[in-house]
Amino acid sequence: MKRRPLQRGFTLIELVVALTIALFLMGGLVSLVFALKRTTSIQTGLSQLQENERLAMTLLGDVIQSAGYYPIEPTGWVPGQQLNAALTELPAAGAFTTGGQAIVGTGTGSTTTPPFDTVSVRYLTSGTDNVINCSGSSSTVAATFINQFQVATVNGTSYLQCVLTVNGVQKTINLVPGVAGMQVIYGLKTNSGAATNSVDTYVTAQNVSNWSNVLAVSVNLQFVNPLYGQPSQPQYVSLNCEFDVMNQL
Repeated sequence: MKRRPLQRGFTLIELVVALTIALFLMGGLVSLVFALKRTTSIQTGLSQLQENERLAMTLLGDVIQSAGYYPIEPTGWVPGQQLNAALTELPAAGAFTTGGQAIVGTGTGSTTTPPFDTVSVRYLTSGTDNVINCSGSSSTVAATFINQFQVATVNGTSYLQCVLTVNGVQKTINLVPGVAGMQVIYGLKTNSGAATNSVDTYVTAQNVSNWSNVLAVSVNLQFVNPLYGQPSQPQYVSLNCEFDVMNQL
């Protein structure tokens, strides 16, 4: 009769080696998963940051460039009728201390220490001219709009806010999250004898003596950096844009 071969399993050493290799492979797989998750989170944060930057500067630009707008022709205008004028359509009221004044601001120009700068813009619409207000929508009624941009913290999140006043009725709108500071600098024409209507001086709000001389507004926003905490990454990312005041050109 033939002898059956002896059956044997793995030795303890072989099992330990196999488990060790498996643990190394599992550790590498877990590390890869966490790395992919971290990369995805970073990419999402950067994409959101870029979208917030684009939205904030678009809203600021649309509103600031509309400063001082008003329908030049009265409703139902007929030939020979007197046209509207800034002094009468945008009279002195509240922070706007002179007739026709379209911009006013507050602040010292600090980007690190609150309270941060604010900038307020006003204009008059007919309800049919599609002028954009700081909420991102256009007016459907004839009204005077005051759009005040500011930075404020709500429930632990810092926002670029707009305080929108329409014919005296006020509401606060949280526009863009992650905006931690705002600096506003005003470009003035101080040389009345200059032949061109060009900016020759930049000052903060506290140094503007005549708001009618404001030709441009430079806004610097501080955004929370989604990469903060990683090597060489600052806490905030700065973005600066300058906008012409259209009715002053």
